This record gives sequence, structure tokens and C-alpha cells, in this order.
Amino acid sequence: MTPCAYQTTFCFAPDHPSLPGHFPGRPLVAGVLLLEQVARALRAWRGERLACVWEAKFVAPLGPAETAQLQLTPAGARVRFEIHRGSQLLARGLVEGAADA
Repeated sequence: MTPCAYQTTFCFAPDHPSLPGHFPGRPLVAGVLLLEQVARALRAWRGERLACVWEAKFVAPLGPAETAQLQLTPAGARVRFEIHRGSQLLARGLVEGAADA
């Protein structure tokens, strides 16, 4: 049985290879890396791979060495995600998972 929600935290090290190019002089964690965390959480929670990103809104940036909290909740056949740094919303969206073939 899958719990009603899933929560995890993550942090990207200051020496992560994507940071120097995103953006030089003021590194930020790229949105694709945040979505990768959503995919990993979906796999850990439901054993599903990320099949589709229906919505993704990036509201505020995440910097290197900052800890973020990710929460997944069911939304019918899809899954809603929210990423926060403390009480500040960083990203939100709707994804769909699929079992591996």
C-alpha cells in the first residue's frame, strides 16, 4: 500500500557540475535538476518512472548548498509536486508516472 503522500529533502553541492554554467557568477540549480528529484522521489514512493510532466512552474530559485523539501501527493491518476525552501515555494506542478515495462 502506498502512503497518501511522500516527502523528502535534497541539496545540491556547490561543486555540482551543472552550476558553473547555470549561471556564471550566480549559480542556480537548474529546473531540470529539480524535476530529476521529482522523478527520483516518484520512483522511491511508487516504484514508477516519470512518464510525463503535465505542468511545472518554477517560482523562486534554489542556490547551491540550500536544502529543499519535496512533497508528492496523489491527484487522481497523476501526482502533484511542491518544492519548498523553508516556507518559500520554489516549484510546483503535476506529473504522471508509469510502471516499467
